[in-house]
Amino acid sequence: KSLSRSVHDEHQEQPELVETRGGNLCTSVTVWRKSLIVTCKGFTVIDSNGNLVYRVDTYVGGRPMELVLMDGSGKPILTMRRSTNLRLVGTWLIYGGEVGEFCTSEKPVFYVKKSINILNANSNVLAYVYRRSSDKRYAYVIEGSYSHRSCKVLDETKRVVAEIRPKDALKRGISFGLEVFVLIVQAGFDPGYAMGLVLLLDQMFS
Repeated sequence: KSLSRSVHDEHQEQPELVETRGGNLCTSVTVWRKSLIVTCKGFTVIDSNGNLVYRVDTYVGGRPMELVLMDGSGKPILTMRRSTNLRLVGTWLIYGGEVGEFCTSEKPVFYVKKSINILNANSNVLAYVYRRSSDKRYAYVIEGSYSHRSCKVLDETKRVVAEIRPKDALKRGISFGLEVFVLIVQAGFDPGYAMGLVLLLDQMFS
């Protein structure tokens, strides 16, 4: 299985592809670290045309054990759960779509493990992404600084497949700050999955 395969059904509206200065096609969305529902915490994601493409609404306070990424219409496309297995400490399990309470028949699609700097000589690494919990070799690595909204997702060949950047534009002298930033996803890598990684970085490093 490829981590860049689509986790959406074929009829779901996708963020629009745009062309970069280098001629490469990519998806660029603006991420707002705020839920559209007043009583919730979460995220709102819009594309370059101002369309709502993803949303997250969290009703519980503190650090939730589960996050659900929805499309603009509210349909779940990814479920992310914090692992309770001591062997997988610091790991989140990602499932496609919506899963039941106990996940007895569902298997995780991906595993994302937070990097522990004490055991890792490269302090620039934030997290590793695996296809299976038993894998020794990661499929993707996330580097940078989430607190500065400056991160890159690299594949096994060190090619950047997704990137988080600050929203550096100013409007009337007011900065967007850290609550609004940009997610850029290269063609061939699933934007929904990239947004799922953003949610997990927020849980790990906020």
